[in-house]
Amino acid sequence: MRVVVSGGSGFLGSHLCEALVRRGDSVHCLDDFSSGRAANIAHLLHEPSFRCTPCDVTEPSRLPGRVDAVVHLASPASPSDYHRHPLPTLAAGSRGTENMLKLAAHHSARFVLASTSAVYGDATGHPQDEEHWGHVNPIGPRSVHDETKRFAETLTTAYRRDERVDTGIVRIFNTYGPRMRPYDGRVVPSFVRQALTGEPLTVFGDGSQTRSFCYVDDLIAGLPAMIDSPAPGPFNLGDPSERTVRELAELVLLLTGSTSEMRFLPLPGDDPVRRCPVVSRAREALGWQPRVPLEEGLRRTIAWFAAQSPHPVREPEPSARS
Repeated sequence: MRVVVSGGSGFLGSHLCEALVRRGDSVHCLDDFSSGRAANIAHLLHEPSFRCTPCDVTEPSRLPGRVDAVVHLASPASPSDYHRHPLPTLAAGSRGTENMLKLAAHHSARFVLASTSAVYGDATGHPQDEEHWGHVNPIGPRSVHDETKRFAETLTTAYRRDERVDTGIVRIFNTYGPRMRPYDGRVVPSFVRQALTGEPLTVFGDGSQTRSFCYVDDLIAGLPAMIDSPAPGPFNLGDPSERTVRELAELVLLLTGSTSEMRFLPLPGDDPVRRCPVVSRAREALGWQPRVPLEEGLRRTIAWFAAQSPHPVREPEPSARS
């Protein structure tokens, strides 16, 4: 297949490009590198089946030749990114989604939207299955991320119904692993970086809020399965093993052998109290389920971070897109 991956230089996007090339697909990465990194895909540039085009998905895209599938991952995903750049985040989820849908429609290609567990907000039901409609504050500090993904799902569904585009939606829960940016604001890279450098681990609230943590290799296995499936979804992709944030911090300290302390800070506004997916639909429709236990995934992630600069330099703030 020839697969277009928007946001292909990002954390998830680069792993997906790698997996698709490995299985024999031709991959065309589109990215403006506002939150992705060229280093994530540098090892793919020598592959004859891989190509990368600098591209802002909020502008119309036309590609020569056939396209068999479009996977839309382009969007700021970390809190530090979407809090700094709310309007580009909204644009990527609205205009960007529609431009990628139009590209898929033009080529009669399969379209896969990478949505998020954020569509459930601070869920009133637990654990979250795909029937849950969500509990989202539309004007809160997280709304630019949560609501743009909800809108993207609505837009994708409308194109399926009215334009007969072959679409599929996956809702991605917390994912971690190599190639995460050390200062991107998400809990796993923050804890690992802090533990390795001897800084206090910043725990928001009392650490009793829960998350599910899915290792990146497991998560990525669900995306080619969704490309190959005719199912519309939405399907939850995440690890149904629920852990508190404090448990995660303690495990990172244990695995790194760090003597860092925990520093407790006020809980951010609209931060979900509990988040854990029901993945039975993905298991039945895609044959997908997570396999890497949290402890093993953290060991791999810690080893990757440790192999980088021992004292990570804070990344410069990416400039906002026009």
